[in-house]
Amino acid sequence: MLKPFLLFLIFIASSAAFSEQYQSQDDFLKEAFSREPPKPKILWIKKNLKKQVEKILQHRPGFLRTRYWQKDLLSVWILEEIGKTQPITVGVVIENNKIKKIRVLAFRESRGWEVKYDFFTNQFTNAGLTSDLKLNQSIDGVSGATLSVHALNKIARLALFFNQQIQK
Repeated sequence: MLKPFLLFLIFIASSAAFSEQYQSQDDFLKEAFSREPPKPKILWIKKNLKKQVEKILQHRPGFLRTRYWQKDLLSVWILEEIGKTQPITVGVVIENNKIKKIRVLAFRESRGWEVKYDFFTNQFTNAGLTSDLKLNQSIDGVSGATLSVHALNKIARLALFFNQQIQK
């Protein structure tokens, strides 16, 4: 009886060891909006949007709504997508329908953490969305971080798509 319990404790401890928060949501919002973020708004994922969201994520969304912050032509999205087995939390700043900044706020996987570095995230700067819901510029991968790279690509595309929806 003690052995399963010890295995459970080891699993929990090892999962927590790989979880790392790099920046809080509040700090990211303050940075994006020069210290005074607006109140959050909600975008509901209704039936008409669900198909496009599924196309971007390549699976059904695990949420019915998402919060965002908007001031003039600047919007901020904090989204999560699974890397290999754990969610990666990412903040995306969009201005004039282009990505201004993308940052990994929390990473919980044991591999693929290289996507948090500027050498990778800077590739998304000025990326927009094509009519077929793809990024309009290519993003180079990182060896050993393929699933994390895919997750960030999906988040970038999703944030740009959601931004288009609030502009309508």
